[in-house]
Amino acid sequence: MKTSIRYYFLCAILLAGLNIVYAQNIKQDKKAAKIEAIKTMVNNANYIFRANYVNPQRGGNKALTSDYDLKVTKDTITAFLPYYGRAYVAPINPSEGGIKFSSTNFIYTTKNNKAGSWDILIKPKLNSNNDLKDVQQLRLNISSGGYASLSVISTNREPISFNGYIEEIKVKN
Repeated sequence: MKTSIRYYFLCAILLAGLNIVYAQNIKQDKKAAKIEAIKTMVNNANYIFRANYVNPQRGGNKALTSDYDLKVTKDTITAFLPYYGRAYVAPINPSEGGIKFSSTNFIYTTKNNKAGSWDILIKPKLNSNNDLKDVQQLRLNISSGGYASLSVISTNREPISFNGYIEEIKVKN
Protein backbone atom coordinates (compact mmCIF):
# COMPACT_ATOMS: atom_id res chain seq x y z
CA MET A 1 0.00 0.00 0.00
CA LYS A 2 2.79 2.42 0.94
CA THR A 3 4.64 1.53 -2.24
CA SER A 4 1.68 2.34 -4.47
CA ILE A 5 1.14 5.70 -2.71
CA ARG A 6 4.82 6.53 -3.24
CA TYR A 7 4.53 5.45 -6.87
CA TYR A 8 1.47 7.70 -7.49
CA PHE A 9 3.14 10.59 -5.67
CA LEU A 10 6.31 10.20 -7.77
CA CYS A 11 4.26 10.07 -10.99
CA ALA A 12 2.36 13.24 -10.01
CA ILE A 13 5.63 15.10 -9.36
CA LEU A 14 7.10 13.97 -12.69
CA LEU A 15 3.97 15.00 -14.62
CA ALA A 16 3.92 18.42 -12.93
CA GLY A 17 7.61 18.90 -13.78
CA LEU A 18 7.03 17.99 -17.43
CA ASN A 19 4.10 20.39 -17.59
CA ILE A 20 6.27 23.24 -16.23
CA VAL A 21 9.06 22.52 -18.73
CA TYR A 22 6.56 22.40 -21.60
CA ALA A 23 4.97 25.71 -20.50
CA GLN A 24 8.40 27.36 -20.27
CA ASN A 25 9.26 26.22 -23.81
CA ILE A 26 6.01 27.67 -25.15
CA LYS A 27 6.67 30.94 -23.33
CA GLN A 28 10.21 31.14 -24.76
CA ASP A 29 8.92 30.42 -28.28
CA LYS A 30 6.30 33.19 -27.99
CA LYS A 31 8.92 35.64 -26.71
CA ALA A 32 11.30 34.80 -29.56
CA ALA A 33 8.50 35.21 -32.12
CA LYS A 34 7.58 38.61 -30.63
CA ILE A 35 11.21 39.79 -30.74
CA GLU A 36 11.49 38.71 -34.38
CA ALA A 37 8.22 40.46 -35.28
CA ILE A 38 9.42 43.70 -33.66
CA LYS A 39 12.77 43.42 -35.43
CA THR A 40 10.97 43.04 -38.76
CA MET A 41 8.70 46.04 -38.07
CA VAL A 42 11.66 48.26 -37.16
CA ASN A 43 13.83 47.17 -40.08
CA ASN A 44 10.96 47.59 -42.55
CA ALA A 45 9.97 50.96 -41.00
CA ASN A 46 6.36 49.82 -40.77
CA TYR A 47 4.76 50.22 -37.32
CA ILE A 48 2.69 52.45 -35.05
CA PHE A 49 3.95 53.89 -31.77
CA ARG A 50 1.01 54.06 -29.33
CA ALA A 51 1.57 56.60 -26.53
CA ASN A 52 0.38 55.69 -23.01
CA TYR A 53 2.15 58.38 -20.96
CA VAL A 54 3.39 61.90 -21.68
CA ASN A 55 6.42 63.34 -19.88
CA PRO A 56 6.54 67.13 -20.28
CA GLN A 57 9.59 69.17 -19.21
CA ARG A 58 7.45 71.01 -16.65
CA GLY A 59 4.96 69.28 -14.42
CA GLY A 60 4.48 65.60 -13.78
CA ASN A 61 3.92 62.62 -16.01
CA LYS A 62 0.40 62.15 -17.27
CA ALA A 63 -1.41 59.01 -18.31
CA LEU A 64 -3.10 59.40 -21.68
CA THR A 65 -6.69 58.24 -21.88
CA SER A 66 -7.22 58.88 -25.60
CA ASP A 67 -5.53 57.29 -28.60
CA TYR A 68 -2.35 59.15 -29.58
CA ASP A 69 0.16 57.70 -31.98
CA LEU A 70 3.03 58.09 -34.41
CA LYS A 71 2.58 56.04 -37.58
CA VAL A 72 5.79 55.15 -39.41
CA THR A 73 5.93 53.65 -42.90
CA LYS A 74 8.71 53.65 -45.48
CA ASP A 75 7.28 56.65 -47.29
CA THR A 76 5.21 58.56 -44.67
CA ILE A 77 5.28 59.53 -41.01
CA THR A 78 2.10 60.75 -39.38
CA ALA A 79 2.02 62.20 -35.87
CA PHE A 80 -1.05 62.73 -33.72
CA LEU A 81 0.30 63.50 -30.25
CA PRO A 82 -0.67 65.89 -27.45
CA TYR A 83 1.57 68.67 -26.20
CA TYR A 84 1.98 69.86 -22.61
CA GLY A 85 4.58 72.49 -21.90
CA ARG A 86 5.85 75.85 -22.93
CA ALA A 87 5.30 76.92 -26.52
CA TYR A 88 7.29 79.94 -27.68
CA VAL A 89 4.91 80.51 -30.59
CA ALA A 90 1.26 79.59 -30.13
CA PRO A 91 -0.82 78.27 -33.03
CA ILE A 92 -3.28 80.72 -34.57
CA ASN A 93 -6.01 78.09 -34.71
CA PRO A 94 -6.55 76.36 -31.32
CA SER A 95 -7.48 73.09 -33.07
CA GLU A 96 -3.91 72.95 -34.42
CA GLY A 97 -2.48 72.40 -30.93
CA GLY A 98 -0.45 69.34 -30.13
CA ILE A 99 2.01 67.62 -32.43
CA LYS A 100 0.05 66.89 -35.58
CA PHE A 101 1.67 66.50 -38.97
CA SER A 102 2.22 64.16 -41.87
CA SER A 103 5.41 64.11 -43.92
CA THR A 104 6.71 62.17 -46.89
CA ASN A 105 10.10 63.88 -46.82
CA PHE A 106 12.20 62.64 -43.87
CA ILE A 107 15.40 60.86 -42.88
CA TYR A 108 15.00 57.53 -41.01
CA THR A 109 18.07 55.98 -39.37
CA THR A 110 18.24 52.95 -37.08
CA LYS A 111 20.95 51.77 -34.72
CA ASN A 112 20.94 48.34 -33.08
CA ASN A 113 22.09 48.21 -29.46
CA LYS A 114 23.81 45.26 -27.82
CA ALA A 115 20.86 44.70 -25.48
CA GLY A 116 18.59 43.97 -28.45
CA SER A 117 16.97 47.40 -28.52
CA TRP A 118 16.89 49.97 -31.32
CA ASP A 119 17.56 53.70 -31.42
CA ILE A 120 15.67 55.35 -34.27
CA LEU A 121 16.14 58.92 -35.40
CA ILE A 122 13.55 60.52 -37.66
CA LYS A 123 14.26 63.99 -39.05
CA PRO A 124 11.31 65.43 -40.99
CA LYS A 125 12.13 67.89 -43.75
CA LEU A 126 9.98 70.64 -45.16
CA ASN A 127 7.63 69.55 -47.91
CA SER A 128 7.30 71.64 -51.04
CA ASN A 129 4.34 73.53 -49.53
CA ASN A 130 6.17 74.08 -46.19
CA ASP A 131 3.31 72.53 -44.23
CA LEU A 132 5.54 70.94 -41.59
CA LYS A 133 5.15 72.75 -38.28
CA ASP A 134 8.24 73.00 -36.11
CA VAL A 135 9.29 69.40 -35.37
CA GLN A 136 13.05 69.06 -35.84
CA GLN A 137 13.50 65.44 -34.82
CA LEU A 138 11.79 62.42 -33.32
CA ARG A 139 13.91 59.94 -31.39
CA LEU A 140 12.48 56.49 -30.64
CA ASN A 141 14.08 53.94 -28.35
CA ILE A 142 12.40 50.56 -28.82
CA SER A 143 13.10 47.58 -26.56
CA SER A 144 13.12 44.00 -27.80
CA GLY A 145 9.78 43.52 -26.02
CA GLY A 146 8.11 46.30 -28.02
CA TYR A 147 8.04 48.97 -25.32
CA ALA A 148 9.20 52.35 -26.57
CA SER A 149 9.96 55.91 -25.59
CA LEU A 150 9.63 58.82 -28.00
CA SER A 151 11.35 62.19 -27.61
CA VAL A 152 10.21 65.13 -29.74
CA ILE A 153 12.40 68.17 -30.27
CA SER A 154 10.73 71.22 -31.78
CA THR A 155 11.84 74.66 -32.84
CA ASN A 156 9.10 76.64 -31.08
CA ARG A 157 8.37 74.38 -28.09
CA GLU A 158 10.12 72.75 -25.17
CA PRO A 159 11.12 69.11 -25.71
CA ILE A 160 8.59 66.49 -24.68
CA SER A 161 8.70 62.70 -24.40
CA PHE A 162 6.19 59.87 -24.47
CA ASN A 163 6.18 56.27 -23.25
CA GLY A 164 4.25 53.51 -24.94
CA TYR A 165 4.67 50.53 -27.24
CA ILE A 166 4.86 49.71 -30.91
CA GLU A 167 2.54 47.47 -32.82
CA GLU A 168 2.05 46.22 -36.34
CA ILE A 169 0.03 48.32 -38.75
CA LYS A 170 -3.20 46.50 -39.42
CA VAL A 171 -4.14 46.23 -43.08
CA LYS A 172 -7.76 47.21 -43.65
CA ASN A 173 -9.69 44.92 -45.96
